[in-house]
Parts: sequence; C-alpha cells; structure tokens
Amino acid sequence: MTYRTNLFSKMVILILIMLIPVVLLYWYSNHKTTAVLRAELNRSYSNQLEFFQNQVNSNIELLSSWPNLLIHDPDIASFRRIFAESSYFDLDAINLVKRIQNKLSIQESSSNWTTKLYLYSPSLGRVISERDARTYDKQALQENIVPGWDVQKMKDGRFMFSWITVSPYGIKDPAENAETIIKLEFDSDNIRDMLDKFKGDGRHDPFYFREETGVIYNRTSDRALTNQLIKELSSRTLQDVENRTVIIDNEPYMVNSVKSSTTGWYLVDYMPLSDILKPIHQSNLLFYSAMICLLLMSFTVAYLLYVQVQVPVKQLIRGFQRLKQEDYSVRIQPKGRNEFSFLSERFNSMVEKIQQLFEHVYLEQIHVREARLKQLQSQINPHFFYNCFSFITSMAKLKRVDAVVAMSHNLSRYYRYTTRQERDLVPLSEEIEFVTNYLEIQRMRMERIHYTLDLPEDMVRMEVPPLIVQPLVENAVIHGIEADAEAGQIRVSGERQDDNMVLIVEDDGQGMTLEQREALLIKLTGTMDQEMGCGLWNVNQRLQLRYGEKSGIHITESELGGIRISLSWPIEPEGLPDAEE
Repeated sequence: MTYRTNLFSKMVILILIMLIPVVLLYWYSNHKTTAVLRAELNRSYSNQLEFFQNQVNSNIELLSSWPNLLIHDPDIASFRRIFAESSYFDLDAINLVKRIQNKLSIQESSSNWTTKLYLYSPSLGRVISERDARTYDKQALQENIVPGWDVQKMKDGRFMFSWITVSPYGIKDPAENAETIIKLEFDSDNIRDMLDKFKGDGRHDPFYFREETGVIYNRTSDRALTNQLIKELSSRTLQDVENRTVIIDNEPYMVNSVKSSTTGWYLVDYMPLSDILKPIHQSNLLFYSAMICLLLMSFTVAYLLYVQVQVPVKQLIRGFQRLKQEDYSVRIQPKGRNEFSFLSERFNSMVEKIQQLFEHVYLEQIHVREARLKQLQSQINPHFFYNCFSFITSMAKLKRVDAVVAMSHNLSRYYRYTTRQERDLVPLSEEIEFVTNYLEIQRMRMERIHYTLDLPEDMVRMEVPPLIVQPLVENAVIHGIEADAEAGQIRVSGERQDDNMVLIVEDDGQGMTLEQREALLIKLTGTMDQEMGCGLWNVNQRLQLRYGEKSGIHITESELGGIRISLSWPIEPEGLPDAEE
C-alpha cells in the first residue's frame, strides 16, 4: 500500500516543492542583482579611471605646451640672435642667460610636477638649464629627438619622460642645424604621486602599464599580484576602455583599464570580487542558513507526524493483514496516551476475543475431521473382509486346505493391521507388507498374477495414512486383470517429484478410455455412489482431508497396457525419515 509508506515522503516532497521555487527565485534575483551591481561598479570605476586619466593627460599636455611657448619668448629669440652674431660672451649675453634661466625656473615651478627644462643652441653647442649653461653631446641629443613623448627607463627603475621642440620645425638633423631646441623632462615619480593619491581615495591598487616599456607602480603596490595581473592581461589585446574578470590563485578580480591617448600607457585598477560581493555573500549565507534551518524544522515536524500518526496507522494495517491471514496471535503495543493507543487497545481486545472464538470452533472442526477420517478408514474393512471370506468359502468348497490356511494366515495378519485404528499414520513399509499379503492371496486365486515392488528406501520409511495402497492394488486386480484373461502384471513404484511424493500402481489389464478416465476423476471429487464403490473415492477423500486439495488420485494410461493410478501428496518436514536411521 502506498499510503503506509508515502505519508512521510509526501510531506518531505511537498516541503521541498514549496522551498525549491523560493530558493530558485532568490538565486535568480541574487544573480541578476550581482550582475547589475558588477555592471554599475564597472561603469563607475571606468568613469573614475577615465577622470583620473584625463587629469594625468591634462598635466602632460600642459607640460608639452611649455616648449612651444618658450620658443617664442623674446629673450630666447635674442639669445639665438646674439650668439649667432658673436662668438664670445659679453656682459649683455651673461645677463640674457640669467634672465633665461630665471624664466626656465619660473616655468618649472608653475606646475606641481617636478620638471626640468633645457634650452639647446646647436650653433653654439651649449645647453642652458635652471642652474647652469654647459656644452652637450650633439650625437646623444640627436638620438633622443623623436616625435611625441620619449620614455627611457632609468637605473633606479623609474621612467624619464621627455618632450623636445625644435625651431624651425621640420629641419633635418636638428642637433646640428636647428636654431633652438627646448627639451622638457619629468620622471615617473610625478605619476606615482598621483597614483598614491588616487589609491588613497578608495581605489585598491592602480598602476600604469605599457607592454613594450614597463610598469609604473604606486608606492604601496602588491607587485607580485600586479605582475600576475599584467601577465593575464597581456594574453589578449587590451581595448582603450575595458572591463575584465581575471582569475588568479582561484580568486576572481574585477579589472578596469583605460588607455591614455597622450602617452599610450594603460591605467589599470583592480579589486577582488570577494571584497565587492562580500555583503551579498553574507546575505546569501544568512538566507541559505535560514532555509536549511527551516528545512530541518520542517523535516522534524514531518517526522513527528510520521511517528505519531503514520507508524500507528501502519501497525494497525499490519495487524489487520495478519488477522486476514488467520494469525490471531497478533498484538499491537500501545505507545503513549492518545487516540491511537486507544485504538490499539481496542484492536488487541477484539483479536483476543476472536482468537478465543476460533479456538473453540477449530477444536470442534478437528473432532469432526478425526471422526470422518475414522469413518472413511472403517469403510474399507467390510469391503475387503467380504472378498476374503468369499475366497475362503470357495476354497473350502474345493477342499483347498492349503489355500484356506494361507488365506486365514494372511487374513489374521490383515486383521492385526487393521485393528490398530489408534494410529493416524503408519510406515509405508507396513502398508507395502500388507499389500504383499493381499497380492499373495490373489495369486492363490489367479496364478497368472505377477507383481513388482519398486520403492526407494527413503520413501519406504515415510509415514502415510493406513490403507491407501491396498484399494488401488485391489482395483487393479478386479477391474484390470480379472477382466482380461491375458493380463497379470501389477507394478507398485514410488518416486519424489519436486516437493511431492508419488506412489504409483499399474497393471496390464484392459485399461480405460480417456473419456472413462475423465469421468472417473469427476466422480472422485463428488459424493460416493453405488456404481463407483468406495475404494478409490475413500483413498482420494482421505488424502485431501489430511494433505489438502493439491493431493489425491491421478489416472493415466500405463506403459504396461492398462491404467496407471498415482497417489501424490506434499512432503511434510516431520514426515521425512531421519538421515541417521
């Protein structure tokens, strides 16, 4: 029955059906919220990086405009003309150099970045800076003149950015032929200062990166982690503005990058997603913990209902099933003091009364059955005695004293066997000995009778109801051999077929047709009539009364030529012979 096993499981499934959609809906909502949060954070961080990048670019562009302004300064123009017209320094030239140095100093101090300005005069082969005026290596200068910003890595790991403006523009070999060259320099410490300030505003660890040049770290940068990020970022081309998730040591990082249109360097900032999503993860942990607690509480309630309701109901169902199978010893152990304990007590009381009633009825049935068995067993004796006394009378008339003596001897042994009515079962060996006496008597009447006994040793030692073989042998003699003058063979055999014992009596008499055998079998299952006689019917009834409806008589055609009557009954464990005997 599904009810007795499915109540608890149905409750658990119902709880799961109610909770799973809630969990799935929460997971979907949380997934969407996380995706939106990450998109908004990426947008916000990208905007902040672009703003910071614009600040750096503005400073660099401002610095790159200084050489263009200085090129048009009157003192610098006068310096170019004076030294072009004279080959020595005079007092006016010295004062002019000082004014130029002062202007360079003022220009450098106009920015919060640390910078250096140099004024080159290729015709004089001299360079003027804030502090001195000296000669320079024209070849080295020529190598440093490149369009745009030139970046050189210094020995201490810093980067030197330089911008060179040449006058006039587009001249060939400016280090030799230009009238004036102005060079602006600043190192990466200026950018590092801005990165430190940017990091102090709440960013995690920003840095500048250019694949063919190097990395500008902030001063508190985690360089090992930064190098790993750079390695992952270099695996594919970076876009001008990009958001990317990078996995390092099983830890996901949200990485944002913006490319500088001025210098070509990438400003990169990153942050562990666990830091960003920590509040969400804590909320998830709290929710799932609550779900688990709710699930456990629901299972506990379902289990209590199972124990308090389904288990008692299942016990009652099992009790009624055993009662249906006629097991009146069943009892239910009441538990607790509730409605089911009351039902259990009433069930026990009902079964006890039914058991008492059936015990009385069963005893009466046993007495009736035993009386019927005795009656059926006694019906055989008059029939056999009648045949025996008829034979003695015939032999006495023929003055066959030996036959009378033999018959009397066998009849006395028969009488001694049949008068032991107190036994319900006898060894099959005694029954076969009794049949042998009967056949010997019949041989006195008909010398053509020959019989064969072929029974297994273990079967001979079994116990069977008395007088179940002799009627079959008698039926073979009277209806088989006596009806056929040429017949005379009788064979008694036995065998075990699965869980049944089979005892067979065959003859070579005139036999029976299939229709006659079927008609006889039908009569054996009905009531006894005068035409059929009591022998076979008696044996069939006794077997079925003792061993059940599956036992009884079976009639088939014998290979000897007559009929083959089989007795079959199930093997009872107590009926098996002891292996040691």
